[in-house]
This record gives sequence, structure tokens and C-alpha cells, in this order.
Amino acid sequence: MNRILAALFFILTGNLSVFAQNKISREEYISMYSHIAVNNMKQFGVPASITLAQAMLESDNGNSTLAVKANNHFGIKCHKDWTGATIYHDDDRKGECFRKYKNPEQSFNDHSLFLRGGKRYAFLFDLTPTDYKAWAHGLKKAGYATNPKYAELLIKIIEDNELYRFDQGITVAIKPPKPVVTDWDNYEIDLYKTRPVFTRNRVKYIVAKDGDTFESLARELDLMPWQLYRYNDLTRDSVIRPGQELYIQPKRWKADRSNPVHTAEEGETMYKISQMYGVKLKSLYRKNRMKPGDEPEVGQLIYLRKRKPL
Repeated sequence: MNRILAALFFILTGNLSVFAQNKISREEYISMYSHIAVNNMKQFGVPASITLAQAMLESDNGNSTLAVKANNHFGIKCHKDWTGATIYHDDDRKGECFRKYKNPEQSFNDHSLFLRGGKRYAFLFDLTPTDYKAWAHGLKKAGYATNPKYAELLIKIIEDNELYRFDQGITVAIKPPKPVVTDWDNYEIDLYKTRPVFTRNRVKYIVAKDGDTFESLARELDLMPWQLYRYNDLTRDSVIRPGQELYIQPKRWKADRSNPVHTAEEGETMYKISQMYGVKLKSLYRKNRMKPGDEPEVGQLIYLRKRKPL
């Protein structure tokens, strides 16, 4: 009997140690999600440094129960207007209702929309986008969190990890964490070997890392190189860059309902906007009554779902 108990103890503690080793580190979390924070900054105006710092703080770098079981990286509760999936978790009170997402990107998007649409946060968008300290103190002033040191905690995370560099739109090559064996329901970020697969506009995509080529990715993802060219509106002489987002399924003819239009910013091309929303490039040209090769002017409205009115 003692031997059996000892064996069970070894198995259980062994499994726990493996799980502990597979916890996501801060460096891995930044590598996995910085590109989403940067994209959201460009779409919604929330500094990427603030988004990442809040996510890291609220989700324990993606290791919290809410992040693991509900893809909720910001601890956003249901509130009266939430009609999506839910999960119940002890917080300020026992068994509180929290939002549940299909994937982490939905959580990041909802966080940006939550700030953008809240009247009490409206003043934040008048601040200098790169002034992360003002944003951190502004969030505390607006009542985002009850912790009196919330602003200081965000600032420390930003400065310790140099997250302010992402406010300039800089991304880093992804460093995927060790794959974690999971058995919870509705966890929809697939692990292709050692590579996370994200979803945008119901289309799966990956983030290229150093050394990736069309041929190596095709072998890893069980695709043909021509599929990667076609899915991403690229040609055979295109070069893959670390940090580049590459769709591994065909993009859609129109964007998600939450993104009817996009306002073009300086340096943006139709191709970049196409990749940003997971919309076929030729469809984007057609919807906006533009010829292939035309590029948008700064401030121009780019229609993502319906055709531009005459």
C-alpha cells in the first residue's frame, strides 16, 4: 500500500512540476501577444504598452484561471450588455460572471473596445499616445481598478520590460513557449508543433519567426508554398520577415461586423490594411472603387464590408 501511495505521489508531483515548467514567462507572453497589442493600438488608439502591461498584470502573463479557461486576459466582467459566453469565478465576490472568449485576440479586441466605448475613459484618448505614465494614472483616475497602486504597477511592468518600444509600432520575432498539454473546453489557439496559431476574422494566421521560409512553413503546416503566397497576396519572390503575420487559410471577402471601415494612416498600404483585417486584397480594391496598385491617402476611409457609395 505504501508503495502504491508513493507511486501516486510521484506521478502527481511529477505532473505538477511539468505544468509549472510550462508556465508562460513574461518574455514569452510579450513575444506571443505584442503584435496584437500593436495592431489594436493602430485601430483603436490604446497604447500597446498599456494594453500589454494590463494584460500581463491581470492574467499573470497568461497563466491565470480566466486566461487559461476563458481566454480572458483582462479580467473583464460580464456587465449588463454582454451577450457572449460566460464563466463564473471568485473575485471581489464569490462566483462572479466574467466574459469568455474563443481566443485571446478576441479578449484584446474587447479590451480596446471597452476603453474606446466607455464615457469615463474618453479623456484618455486626448493624451499623447506615447505618454504611458499619463495613461496609467488616467486609468486609475477613471476607476479601472481598485488597487491604489494600479498606475505604479503598470508603469513598473512597462519600464522593466521596455514595453514603451511597442508604442512606436515595433514588433519582435516570436519566441514560442513550450507547448502545454491542455484538456479544457473551447481553447481555440492551436499549437502547430511549437508555434501558436491565432485567429482574425475567422481566419487562422501565424507570426513568422527568424529563419522561416515559405518552404519550411509549408512543411511545418502541411501546406503547399503556393497556398501561403495566395492566402497572403504575395509572390514567389516575396521574403518573409520575423514578426510578419501570415494567414494559413484564405482571407475573407469582407471584414468582421465590428470593423465596417478603416481610416488610413500615414505609411499604410492597401496590402497592409488587407492583412490587418483578414480581407482579400482584390476585394478591398473592389469595395473602395480603386484600381490594383492604388494606395490610400492619409485620412481616407477604407470600406471593409460594403462597397464605397458613389
